[in-house]
Amino acid sequence: MTGTVELGGITLAYEEFGAGEPVVLVMGAGSPGRVWRAHQVPALVAAGLRVIIFDARGVGGSSPCPEGFTLDDLTDDLAGLVAKVAQGPAHVVGTSLGARVAQQLALVRPDLVNRLALLATRGRTDAALSAFAHAQMALHDHAVALPPEARAALGALANLSPASLRDEIEAEDWLAVLAMAPETPSAGVRAQFAAALTGFPPSVSAFAGITAPTLVVSFADDRLSPPHLGREMAAAVPGARSEVVADTGHFGYLERPAEVNRLLVEFLTGA
Repeated sequence: MTGTVELGGITLAYEEFGAGEPVVLVMGAGSPGRVWRAHQVPALVAAGLRVIIFDARGVGGSSPCPEGFTLDDLTDDLAGLVAKVAQGPAHVVGTSLGARVAQQLALVRPDLVNRLALLATRGRTDAALSAFAHAQMALHDHAVALPPEARAALGALANLSPASLRDEIEAEDWLAVLAMAPETPSAGVRAQFAAALTGFPPSVSAFAGITAPTLVVSFADDRLSPPHLGREMAAAVPGARSEVVADTGHFGYLERPAEVNRLLVEFLTGA
């Protein structure tokens, strides 16, 4: 089922699959919700869950909002989606920027979150995140159109584990996919990367206010959200469970989907 929902003057496009307890999947910066379809949606539907994916503002079929927005805006959007579409509360799973939005929702609207799963998350900024986000913003601001070879190479180095590039066939497949990225980030994607630099609390300890059962999944070779930042988040959230998936980079949920899906299904269903 596909649909749209109006929230505070913007439109979010969403899809839902399966039946059962609702789980909302929140994608990272620059990517539409359909990325979840390849691996996570089938696994969660097979586990008896009703899965809702959506395009955050700035990408896909949702409002582009080129004027910009903040993490708080993205959090309000997620709250509205959980309330209106999932008819919350719901389980919430996020990756990268989507994980930061999910953890913020759990902090400010605990009534909407049953279980919280955070992939490739962090509770504070660092030099790597700032540099990467500003680089994406600069590509848009200077209208730089990267050739496909450059998009593929830079995307692989930023987002994949070296383990995914050891096998020549697998590496060629990844590079072909990454070469299809847009030549220049859109205004909406630029706004998402700008939002990624906002909304951090003064201290990671602020996340001690999260009351939902929480799973933090880090990816061992992740350069953009390294495992020590995930463990830091897990240590801040009372009772949170921390897992690190080997041989994975920032795209770990795509690189080793079977392991990531096993962790999610066990956590969300209590299996």
